[in-house]
Amino acid sequence: MAVEKLLDFQNRFTNLEDKMLKSLWSKFLVFLIGVLVISVGFWLSFSFGDQRIQAVSLKQQKLFINSQDRSYIESPELTFIQNNSLAGVSCLQIFSSKTLAALSGEEIQKKEITEYVVQPGDTLGSIAADFGISLNTILWANDLGRNSIIRPGQKLIILPVSGVIHHVKKGDTLSEIARTYKAKIEDIIAFNDLSEEGDIYVGDILVIPGGVKPVQVRSYSYSFSQIPVASSYFIVPVSSPYRVTQGLHWYNAVDFANVGNSCGKPVFAAAGGKVLKVKYGYNRGAGNYIRILHPNGLITHYGHLQKILVVVGQEVSQGELIGLIGHSGKTIPAGSAGCHLHFGLYSSQGSPPRNPFAR
Repeated sequence: MAVEKLLDFQNRFTNLEDKMLKSLWSKFLVFLIGVLVISVGFWLSFSFGDQRIQAVSLKQQKLFINSQDRSYIESPELTFIQNNSLAGVSCLQIFSSKTLAALSGEEIQKKEITEYVVQPGDTLGSIAADFGISLNTILWANDLGRNSIIRPGQKLIILPVSGVIHHVKKGDTLSEIARTYKAKIEDIIAFNDLSEEGDIYVGDILVIPGGVKPVQVRSYSYSFSQIPVASSYFIVPVSSPYRVTQGLHWYNAVDFANVGNSCGKPVFAAAGGKVLKVKYGYNRGAGNYIRILHPNGLITHYGHLQKILVVVGQEVSQGELIGLIGHSGKTIPAGSAGCHLHFGLYSSQGSPPRNPFAR
């Protein structure tokens, strides 16, 4: 009897031991799984956490324009013309590597030609010093001599660097231009953002960095030729009612705007001709623009456009719709309040007649 009890006790102890071992193994397996899960979670957090921190840091620094937490599908704004035509769409903002460099803090050389209004007490020497250019640069750009007298309110053309201005005419090549002004072709290409040596058009205005004006070459800034243009040759390039918002200014241009909101209003060819040049982007403040070469050798310029409706080489008739008024480039004021048409008159022979719409 005692032996049977002893055996029964031994069996119970063995079963209990087996259960305890099984329980321990179960807990150990659970522990291992828990450790594995925690390790994987920690690794994932370490891998992606740095990226999240960088993204938050960039967002806080506001290095991106119009940054959002989510991405949204956007469709371009559709513009209908005269209820039967769909206008082409152009990018409102075009970024280049230089634009991105500017966002990152890299200094970008100013390349815009500006107009300066002479203030009381100004001298040609003081103006040159203020803008960091040579005295000759101001004299050459404005057809002045060293003894010329300037008066308050007078407008002067100011180049962004020391050098000269050249108006491209028929037959010009960059090699000839560089030789004429004793300048380097590569400097002309780089400063004027030309893509290749032959990328120039009649009517273009080039800045020649470091150039020297030869005695026989005259500046064409505001010395317009006296060749008359018939009052009926050009029509007003915008729809009525309109107003001239700025009189004659750089370069041989006037500004037109419609009464009320001008944004998206039509722009017409002032005369028949062939589309010579179409450019999109900031373009030193000119914005999106069109140039048309006319049979008499004159070239009309249409700047700050919202949309361009023609292509290079296209023949257009007087009054034909070629674009829509906008505020691309640099306008004063900026934004939709600055919508207007910058209408300029150039010549394929160098000096153009005075803009017929100038007051």
